[in-house]
Amino acid sequence: MIGKGKSIAHTRASVAYGMKQEKEFEVILKEFLSGDNPSEIAEEFRLVQEQNQRCTKNTLSFVLSPTIEDGKGLDTEDLKEITKRFMEAMQLQDRQAIAFVHRDKEHVHVHLYANRINFQGKAYNDSFIGKRSQQVAERVAKQMDLTTVREVQQEKLYRMQYVRSEIQKI
Repeated sequence: MIGKGKSIAHTRASVAYGMKQEKEFEVILKEFLSGDNPSEIAEEFRLVQEQNQRCTKNTLSFVLSPTIEDGKGLDTEDLKEITKRFMEAMQLQDRQAIAFVHRDKEHVHVHLYANRINFQGKAYNDSFIGKRSQQVAERVAKQMDLTTVREVQQEKLYRMQYVRSEIQKI
């Protein structure tokens, strides 16, 4: 499983992307939110974000992508469990968040948007957020017996070494 993360300033546009009909989306997680469309959800985020005027990139955006093979065996509840474990490990469980599954491509993946500002007005530390999200995604994958990025890379390396040795023989 691959995890990508970054801080963004365009909450409504991102949530709108998550809710695109042609992406065959499904909402699998909704924390501290009642809105049903991108504008309502972005407004709810904004109300909390107004407590911290210094933070401009005030939404956290994550993509969690199991391998194609793992994705075929995961149902909605499994993807929800992956998302919840990821949020807990990233210490985001007490923040507004919404997660969508996209099934429009061969690889099933989850888009998770979390409010960087908590209910007390404190901003989440986004230093090295991309690297941390990779590491947490790998831990969650191990916990749930899914294929990790390292395993995929190792497999590619072995195949490449085999091809090279065959070429050298020729």
